[in-house]
Amino acid sequence: MTFSDIFKSSFLENVTSVSILDMVIALVLAFGIGVFIFFIYKKTFQGVMYSPSFGVTLIALTMISTLVILAVTSNVVLSLGMVGALSIVRFRTAIKDPLDIAFLFWSIAVGIVLAAGMIPLAVFGSLIIGLILVLFVNRKTYVKPYIIVVTLDDAIAEKNVMEYIKSNADKLILKGKTARKGNIELTYEVRLNSEDTAFVTALSDKPHVESAVLVSYNGEYQ
Repeated sequence: MTFSDIFKSSFLENVTSVSILDMVIALVLAFGIGVFIFFIYKKTFQGVMYSPSFGVTLIALTMISTLVILAVTSNVVLSLGMVGALSIVRFRTAIKDPLDIAFLFWSIAVGIVLAAGMIPLAVFGSLIIGLILVLFVNRKTYVKPYIIVVTLDDAIAEKNVMEYIKSNADKLILKGKTARKGNIELTYEVRLNSEDTAFVTALSDKPHVESAVLVSYNGEYQ
């Protein structure tokens, strides 16, 4: 094969550059592993609102990556053109959860590995990654973070409220304070080591306390 033969391309030759059997095996495996990634994402999701469309995107992304790499590996000229075409693509959708980035790269990596013919690596690698995510993401922590929003009608009660919350929490941090005439709103981050939140009800019954709201917190409101 000469240097000119490498860059010589014709439409009819490209039709048979990838066999039907290779395409079917690669795309079926990509779909199967994509579904596995989708179920791992669904099982480990801990965000505010679950998006089914993102899970379907993971399946599609695995198959699309496989399709692209199959085409690239079959033709040198096409691979050069594909690099130039993909370099101008820009994605504007914001990723709200950092873990979503791991799932996106997982889907792309599986598609690339499958199209390269490394089927055992794609299968066993996905199984190990899925197991690690299930074990670590769903790991229960004993100290749970919460946000408490307390509304007062008198500044004198502020110190008493803080002391009361501190006595019922492992950790107390003042995150914000809003003062208006006849109204003060305090926002605390607290850490609780149990599911018992009865102290919040007792807090709302204290003098000069208009309301007390407890919200689960992990970087964003849940």
